[in-house]
Amino acid sequence: MTYALITPPTSEPITLAETKSHLRLDDTNEDTLLTSLIRTAREHLERATGLSLITQTWRLYLDSIPEDGVIQIARGPVQAIESLTLYDALGDELQLPLAGPILDGHARPARLMLGRAVSAGQPINGIEIDFTAGFGESGAEVPDTLKRAMLVHVAQMFAFRGTVAVEDQPADIPAGYDRLIAPFMIRRL
Repeated sequence: MTYALITPPTSEPITLAETKSHLRLDDTNEDTLLTSLIRTAREHLERATGLSLITQTWRLYLDSIPEDGVIQIARGPVQAIESLTLYDALGDELQLPLAGPILDGHARPARLMLGRAVSAGQPINGIEIDFTAGFGESGAEVPDTLKRAMLVHVAQMFAFRGTVAVEDQPADIPAGYDRLIAPFMIRRL
């Protein structure tokens, strides 16, 4: 199971103005840095939780469909399935109709139940599922707890601005961050 980002989000869950207010900054001297740190905080949070905060399009590559016909999609919340593609042994693609599958996009992980048994002829990455995930198009739909986690994380990275380069962030996770994101984590044994 491999995930590839197809279309990144067009905005961030927290704004530059919200971040500057949280840091009590009035000038514009650090705006470029803060914008980069906001993106880094979102990407880190998305990796840690498996969530997509702002609407984005992903592709899930599978080798086979589970025997019960239920595909678990760990990136969520899944808004919609955009396409289901199978590849035969020659590498030719076959688009499956989206009328049969049933999506439970709010489950964690999301579940896609296929109405019939399908199999790909291509043994590796023979199945592609394109889907849209995220809480919405803007930060207004993102849970406040996750936005708070991002703000404290940006503040921590901002404190390291003279020591750690932006491309090497996050250098540290702030105290309390794990407790803020814990309800959104998928726990596995």
